[in-house]
Amino acid sequence: WVCLCVSCSGLAPCPGLLGGSCLLGIGIWVLVDPTGFREIVAANPLIFTGAYIILAMGSLLFLLGFLGCYGAVREKKCLLLFFFMLILIIFLAELAAGILAFIFRENLTREHFTQELRSHYQRSNDTDVFTATWNAVMSTFDCCGVNSADDFEESIFQQINIDLVPEACCKKTPNSQGAHYLSRERCSMGMMEYRNTKGCYSTVVEYFETYIYLAGGLTILVLTIEVSLFG
Repeated sequence: WVCLCVSCSGLAPCPGLLGGSCLLGIGIWVLVDPTGFREIVAANPLIFTGAYIILAMGSLLFLLGFLGCYGAVREKKCLLLFFFMLILIIFLAELAAGILAFIFRENLTREHFTQELRSHYQRSNDTDVFTATWNAVMSTFDCCGVNSADDFEESIFQQINIDLVPEACCKKTPNSQGAHYLSRERCSMGMMEYRNTKGCYSTVVEYFETYIYLAGGLTILVLTIEVSLFG
């Protein structure tokens, strides 16, 4: 993370500052996005833990990038040595985080979300965090369940309700503002022409695919820069 250049005109941006800024942006977006990624993973604290880790790492990298540039400009060897030691620790932490992400990848599978939906989703008008966020997701993306409406079969929802599918699965009238359904009664009876048939898993993954690739690319870029500087 040595500052890229010192010229007569001033300083060029440091990789640490850029990498830290990118990680900060990703972490903040995951935590504050009101209608997208946050709602899908609200029932999975592992993902939010990862977001907080990214946020902390981004803040630390940004600070270290600034210190590295300052140390390079002022030619303070003690500060630079301390800086490189911290970068090594961060690199090892990032490597460990990548390994943990691979180990716990099953927590992001269709089966995991389907099991959680069947076990915890309750009523269409419930105010608990899990049910409310799933209602928001299904209503926002015009989808139903993880894979399809079949995910509600033999679920907690059907055990405590007479409806076959929740209200959030019902199709809305074209160009309607708010919850104006074609026929809520027929939808709740399971009639396919009145409910959304596509699952939320594929819909949301496609929606966030660009952001996922961006986050992965930035992570690889940061790690590559770190390895090249130590090489």
